[in-house]
This record gives sequence, structure tokens and C-alpha cells, in this order.
Amino acid sequence: MAVCKACEQPLVLEVDDDNGNDEPQYVPDDLEVSCGCHFHWECLLDQAAELAISLKCPSCDAGLATNVAGPSATNPFLQSAPGASILTRYTNEGGVQENYDILPAITEEAYLEANPEARPARAYHVMCSEGDVDGILQLLRDAEQAEGDEPRMNAAQLIRYQDPLADSKTGLHLAVEKGQEEVVWLLLWIASTLPTSAFPGPAVEAAQAMGIQRPSTLASDDIRALTDNQGRTAEAIAAQTGGLWTSILESGALHPEI
Repeated sequence: MAVCKACEQPLVLEVDDDNGNDEPQYVPDDLEVSCGCHFHWECLLDQAAELAISLKCPSCDAGLATNVAGPSATNPFLQSAPGASILTRYTNEGGVQENYDILPAITEEAYLEANPEARPARAYHVMCSEGDVDGILQLLRDAEQAEGDEPRMNAAQLIRYQDPLADSKTGLHLAVEKGQEEVVWLLLWIASTLPTSAFPGPAVEAAQAMGIQRPSTLASDDIRALTDNQGRTAEAIAAQTGGLWTSILESGALHPEI
């Protein structure tokens, strides 16, 4: 039986038994890379920082990427060629996944190991995409109340965080892309110079009901002015998307100079 090249243990994962049996229950956890070496998923993820840069098997040093582009010289965790991938065969509780590309997950984990303060920012972006207003507010409150010497982002930095692994988009970009109108109005309320009178009544009432005080925002800090790696503001993405954003675009609410 093959074992994990990292920990030399069987390629299974112990799971809780819902039936209350005392005997341990196991499911497959076998990630086979192109050179034929096998790893537990978490064991390989633990070596993400090295793998993201070398693109080589941590065990036998064989090249794993499907092209030879290698990492970017300016950011070792960002691939210089969009087509780079590390294709694997992953067997787990759900079955077998052929040609499973692990490079995005490896790259993300390597970036977060090097930049641990970005973990809550990444979580914030997920919440913006999913429309989780309560989660966003709690995360921002936690950021303001955090103590200790560990590097972390404050609320203002979280709000304006631009993800280098996602085309430098902000939470506002993502909310627009995913059609999360409530999140868009929230971010405009707390991070733009848009006059309060320009907000629709329901958005103002929602902010007041949640006890969100409107901070003073400088024009230079207006989240609407931030652009992704393609030079697009959230307004530009809304214009490309159309649909529910049409009336908001006509009002100018997403335009940085209003």
C-alpha cells in the first residue's frame, strides 16, 4: 500500500463515525502528483511555500507544472503565465478527481503563510461575494478591537484590501460581480464620499438599524476609485454587467467623483 511521502503514514483520514461505533472510521486521502509520488492533502499543503516557488515535488524534486513559466520575479507566489497548473489525481471520500489542479490552492496557502494578516481580508472578500453583511460587520468590529503584537489589518485596510491572487479586486468589485447590492450600499456607506442624500431610503434605514455610523472618508480613500489589474473600477464592472446595476449607474452612485 502506498504511503504519504511526507509523513510515511497510510493515505487515509480518520473521521467521526455518525453511527456511534467505537471503531475508528477511515476515508481515502490520496493526492497523487504527476511524478507518481503520493501525499495526504494537508501534508502537501504544509509545504506550499516551497512548492509554490519551485513547482517541484517535495519528495523526488521532479517538475510538476504543465509549463515552464515559473513564478513571477516580482511576486514569487503569482505565476507569470495564466495557464500554469499542477494536475493531480485526488482520491477522497467523494471519489476520484482526475486532473485536479492544486496550484491555485497551493499558491493561496503560500501567500497566506507569507502574509498571515491577509487571512481575514480573504475571508472578508468571500463575505462580500456571498452577501454576508452581518459577517462583514462582525469582521470589521473584530479588526478594530484586536489586540497584540501580531501583524494585522485594521478595518480601513480590510475594506480597501486588493487581493493580489484575484486580479487586485476589492470587496466592492466582488460584490458588484456577484450581484450583492446590499453589500455594495454598505461599502459605499462606510468607505466612500457619496453624499448621504444620494443613498436610497432602505439602505439608510438598514445602516441605521444596524447601528453603523457613517465615518468621514477622504476623496483619496474612496473605495470607488480603486482599480483592479485591468484598470477597472467597480463602476466599470457594473457597466459591463448591466442588469440590476443599470439604475445605480444612472444615479452615479458608483462614480468616484460624486
